[in-house]
Amino acid sequence: MSLPDFKLLRPRNVKEAVAYLSAHASQVRILAGGTDLIPSMKQRLFTPAYVMDIRGIDELQGIRAVPGSAVEIGALTPLSAIEDSELIRRDYRVLHEAVTTVASPILRNMGTLGGNICLDTRCVWYNQSLQWRRSCGFCIKKDGNLCHVAPGGARCWAAFSGDTPPALLCLNAELEIAGPKGLRRLPLKDFYSNIGEAHLMLAPDELLTRVFLPETSAGWKGSYMKLRVRGSIDYPLAGAAVAFRKNGGPIEAARVAITAVNPAPLLVTAAEHALIGKQPDEHTAMVVGELAAKTAKPLTTSALTPEYRREMVRVFTKRAVLAAARL
Repeated sequence: MSLPDFKLLRPRNVKEAVAYLSAHASQVRILAGGTDLIPSMKQRLFTPAYVMDIRGIDELQGIRAVPGSAVEIGALTPLSAIEDSELIRRDYRVLHEAVTTVASPILRNMGTLGGNICLDTRCVWYNQSLQWRRSCGFCIKKDGNLCHVAPGGARCWAAFSGDTPPALLCLNAELEIAGPKGLRRLPLKDFYSNIGEAHLMLAPDELLTRVFLPETSAGWKGSYMKLRVRGSIDYPLAGAAVAFRKNGGPIEAARVAITAVNPAPLLVTAAEHALIGKQPDEHTAMVVGELAAKTAKPLTTSALTPEYRREMVRVFTKRAVLAAARL
């Protein structure tokens, strides 16, 4: 499959990138690592008139600690750089574990944190060639008006399958977004709509520029586990991130998040109350696993059954709680 025709834009800084986005609105796609965009363009899921290559914007690169505030990670920072960062490994363990599970070493060298956060939602009816999708009558997410996984429904259930966002949710991460009116900052949990065909709360003329990890989340114990058909390369079909603060006694603060089983990565809000004040033992881990499974709403967006994926959310959440307790 070949790429469709497009014009290439190469901004030198964020201001110029926002100007391009403002000028071309919904006709432009942003190229960061390209690991998801390029295959999707070959499948004709996207046929933009313009592709904006932002890899030359140096200000979007790197990991920087700001004492007394946060750790700032540029949206263009390669996943491999986060994987290799001793700061992330030491202070934000759940993010380090999540990054190491993304695809393969080669793809982690190309893929960026911002790209993983903005990853398109996936569905077995959507991520196919144009010929395949045409033979099925298309779907709500692309070119059609029906949902094959929820027949008769007016909502798209394509699943979000990024690995780093559930870890970032557990760390209470915030995002910096640049637009025509300047910079705005919002919690990561408010960045996703939980609607498959329009899953990001990002305007066409806006650009994700930076991720902030608060100092208050540094040093939390954490773990990330995911289900995938192959032990490497594959997207998660169910994933669970767990992080908590514990200094010898019971858990003082905690967060749990899941991915790949809803149109957005989601915090399991009830899990926080189930963990705080408790010891992370077998019983507590089992309770948290059950709560995560109740939050999961998988449909037939992959080759595995929804029932199996929901059960694996329970299993992997339980395992992640126990793994974090051993750190």
